[in-house]
Amino acid sequence: LVYNWENELHTFGPELSVQTVTGSAAERSQILSSAKDWDVLVTSYDLLKRDGALYQELEFRFQIIDEAQYIKNPGTMSAKAVKLIHAKTRFALTGTPIENRLGELWSIFDYLMPGFLFTYQGFKKKFELPIVKDGDPQTLRALHRLIGPFVLRRLKSDVLKELPEKLETVVYSMPEQSQKELYTAHALQLKNQLESMGGTAAGAEQLQILAQLTRLRQLCCDPSLCYDHYRGGSAKLDTCVELIGGGIEGGHKILLFSQFTSMLDIIGKRLAKEGIAYHLLTGATSKEERMRMAGSFQSDDIPVFLISLKAGGTGLNLTAADIVIHYDPWWNVAAQNQATDRTHRIGQDKQVSVFKLIMKDTIEENIVKLQENKQSLAEQIITEGTLPVSSLTRDELLEILS
Repeated sequence: LVYNWENELHTFGPELSVQTVTGSAAERSQILSSAKDWDVLVTSYDLLKRDGALYQELEFRFQIIDEAQYIKNPGTMSAKAVKLIHAKTRFALTGTPIENRLGELWSIFDYLMPGFLFTYQGFKKKFELPIVKDGDPQTLRALHRLIGPFVLRRLKSDVLKELPEKLETVVYSMPEQSQKELYTAHALQLKNQLESMGGTAAGAEQLQILAQLTRLRQLCCDPSLCYDHYRGGSAKLDTCVELIGGGIEGGHKILLFSQFTSMLDIIGKRLAKEGIAYHLLTGATSKEERMRMAGSFQSDDIPVFLISLKAGGTGLNLTAADIVIHYDPWWNVAAQNQATDRTHRIGQDKQVSVFKLIMKDTIEENIVKLQENKQSLAEQIITEGTLPVSSLTRDELLEILS
């Protein structure tokens, strides 16, 4: 994102002198020693944590943090580092001010205006518990009044009248027999484990449950992710390849996201077999190669870009694509929406079609329902309405498996 911001500043603020604070520790120290020579310094959360002491003598007119959800936990080094910068005015940019908990909003305001929303314990008692646990509309209105003057919320539909609509479609696949049998056996095993549990799972149990949930999701994607010698089919992979083929025939360029890099490898091999060229971006891709591929995709003839959700969900401008495929759902819809916004952004002149691939009668259907519940928490705080927030309790896990 550091390099992406550098490019955007050169594009939209050519009169500004911009310096990225990157490189070795010695190089970053040299840059910061002459900080006054530049209008804008751009660094990352990770580098800021390491260089905190070098910033203590510097005074800034503005401090702007992008992807402000990175400081949603006030106890992290990232959150502490940004709050130590001396700046007269602070801004926080985020499309997801609340991903899971209302306390995340408190952490962002603790950066912007320390004390404005009280201590966290005070905020929790006065706002979080009454709103989340009790659905108290009066407390919700009080919080709206308090934060309203300091939140500038803009939907794309409000400010980008020229941006085409985004059409979202859920595409279901039915598992083949061998895939279905494997999934059912694993789901039943986890369900029995959960039913035998008393109250809240301990640390080791939680890790085991998380691992089994991940395994179920992988079985939905392609059982060969779990079993090296699996020779059966993958209904979702077949559906995906059909979608891609149809999109290419229609002259479209396609972004495909998955959380599993091993799944991207499987899809890549299948595309190669079909004679379809593609780019591949994962966490192992270098920054230089990442920027090269992103630039090339905007003008080349390669129709498909395979991207891991974690590595490529932010910081890329890929408006050449007008089809987005989410191969597997994530617990939090905000991450998927950010990935979609690689193409549904300024510069897009075509309608964007988003396809979410879901395996019928599996955990994936219930993940989509969970996404909607989490989305509603963000909506009720930043806009209106009330809904209790869901957390992954034992009963909810059993419901997900139903």
